[in-house]
Amino acid sequence: MKDERMITLAKNLVNYSLELKPGERVWIESRGFPVLEMAKEMITQVTRKGAIPFWYYNDDSLTRRWLLECNEAQLKSFAEFHLAMMKSVQAFVSFRGGDNAFDFGDIPDEKMKQYMTLYYKPVHMEERVKHKRWVVLRYPTNSFAQLAETSQEGFEDFYFEVCNLDYSKMSKAMDPLSDLMSHTNKVRIVGPGTDLSFSIKGMPNVKCDGKLNIPDGEIFTAPVKTSINGQVTFNTPSLHEGVIYDGIWFKFKDGKIVDAKATVNHAKMIKLLDTDEGARYVGEFSFGIHPGIKKPMKDTLFDEKIFGSIHLTPGNAYDEADNGNKSAIHWDLVLIQTKEFGGGEIYFDDVLIRKDGIFIHPNLKNVLSEEALKG
Repeated sequence: MKDERMITLAKNLVNYSLELKPGERVWIESRGFPVLEMAKEMITQVTRKGAIPFWYYNDDSLTRRWLLECNEAQLKSFAEFHLAMMKSVQAFVSFRGGDNAFDFGDIPDEKMKQYMTLYYKPVHMEERVKHKRWVVLRYPTNSFAQLAETSQEGFEDFYFEVCNLDYSKMSKAMDPLSDLMSHTNKVRIVGPGTDLSFSIKGMPNVKCDGKLNIPDGEIFTAPVKTSINGQVTFNTPSLHEGVIYDGIWFKFKDGKIVDAKATVNHAKMIKLLDTDEGARYVGEFSFGIHPGIKKPMKDTLFDEKIFGSIHLTPGNAYDEADNGNKSAIHWDLVLIQTKEFGGGEIYFDDVLIRKDGIFIHPNLKNVLSEEALKG
């Protein structure tokens, strides 16, 4: 029997997230066999809208096999082909539901760096992110449920609840925080192993309200590139390109990561930070506000939206909030500040605005409370 929640999600993606119009071309990527039913429903709703779907099946195990064998010339040709595809469509949606989150875990570091630089950066970071309407989703596979340490059925219920939230209502709730950020110079983040300061003066901020990633629920900007000083300890594991990193600690001086440690995969982390010059500077600072996401599940699309969290991003800045930092990587690292995870404070221009993950500023506490966001 068809899951009615899939139909709701597909309609939301077509009408709200992508705002498709008749005659537009849409690249639908399904990564992993479990995603096929969702992809079929997306094809149905796109076609009924009068748009034209182009579907593409992929699997990380296939990409892994190819990356282990390909040379630089082949990788460039691969990127050229996909770039032409991306340029030919008006919108892109990717459902990601592979069987193994660690398929890229044994790809040599240099080959992964080459893949990110020659393929992912031009096709996705430069063309898709900057020039297309796009949305990316994970899918509630059994392997994903295992990473979240829950049952498959329980995870499916959680998934559809947080993905089918009323994002138009969330968007309005973000407005006071967006306004406050627009008038803020200095940000200070304090918590266990963390005392970090930087400026966001003059930087735009962007509401992430269901238009690009699902689930959504963040508002981001970028620090002035050379303004970050202090230290930060992230309390959330990060699964990045098939590798888990944990216990990450950075020390900043004038915007640059000058010292770094990790309790899990320290050496690989250092290589990642040495990808290029921009990898040791931060391209994004963001608040997570999704009321339904409370704990990490080793998936960035969910973890960066955790209620009461922030994330900082070594690597490339987005055009919408561009601090001038360019890099082949964009690595979101999450710090949860709710009491359960050790607490913490955030100050704007020396005024406490959030304590232990709860906004206490008078302009924010009612509209961005968990209860208000859930409705």
